Amino acid sequence: MRVFQAVVDEGGFAAAARWLELSPPVVTRLVADLEQHLGTRLLQRTTRKLALTEAGDAYLARVRSILHEIEDAEAAAAASTRDLRGTIRVVASPVLATNFLAPLLGEWHALHPRLMLDIDIDAYASSRVDEFDVTFMVAAENFDANIVARPLMQGESIVVAAPSYLARKGLPMPEQPQDLLEHDYLRDSGMAARAHLGLGRKLRLLPVDGRQAPQELDVPTVVLQSISTEVLLRAAVDGMGVAVAPRLLVHERLARGELVQLLPGWIYARYTVYAALPSGRMLPARTKVFLDFLSEQVRKSMALRKQLECCPPQPVDDSA
Repeated sequence: MRVFQAVVDEGGFAAAARWLELSPPVVTRLVADLEQHLGTRLLQRTTRKLALTEAGDAYLARVRSILHEIEDAEAAAAASTRDLRGTIRVVASPVLATNFLAPLLGEWHALHPRLMLDIDIDAYASSRVDEFDVTFMVAAENFDANIVARPLMQGESIVVAAPSYLARKGLPMPEQPQDLLEHDYLRDSGMAARAHLGLGRKLRLLPVDGRQAPQELDVPTVVLQSISTEVLLRAAVDGMGVAVAPRLLVHERLARGELVQLLPGWIYARYTVYAALPSGRMLPARTKVFLDFLSEQVRKSMALRKQLECCPPQPVDDSA
């Protein structure tokens, strides 16, 4: 089973042999023995590529789960005698993978060199919770689902635009949500789909102080639509229009003056980033270590951010 999985993951028999430190003939023979034992072909072999058969694809999904259970049992039995090892399979949306996970990978590897992260990218990761050890997902504050999930951080989405866009548009700064109707809008098509609003025909804003009722307005003129947060933020910085973005992703751009917040008394939504776990499965020691690491990194990051907001560094006077 391990050899078959390696052949698929590494894209061929020779690559799997190098990964497993076996000879290619041994790898070929073991896969052939497995196919003979099962009485079906798992792989379609040609001179140029390797492809799973329908039976092989279904078998691989079960094999991954079985091998994970074996790794968990071995890790639990040997936890007192050696360091944790194995693979942690995670899935995250592109924006979370790039802006949340990627900056932490170097420190994670330094602390746990024998634990490998296998990171998959999926814009709709929340639909695949049972396929991975950890699924990173973003949910609104009224989120209530029958899944096991650890909250990692909270945040809010705000309305932003570049000073260059505001200067070019020649309009006064918006004072009420309805003022956005005069502006060009950069629409997150993924956000619209998650909100079950078709293509996002409405834009709903919430008062920060809670003293006013939420306001729902028709979406302003859309000049760009994308599921990619990075694409929308780049377009906003370049002065293309108004965008809704998580404050955590734009706080540095706001500090540098590349973007400004519009309607500071209003937000688009409050949200929480969760680490969701597959149901009906014991939490492996390696997954718990990974979750504890993430929680500690988030705590440190938020503490540092609050410190900088309260006491920003003062410029050094070189004239003395």
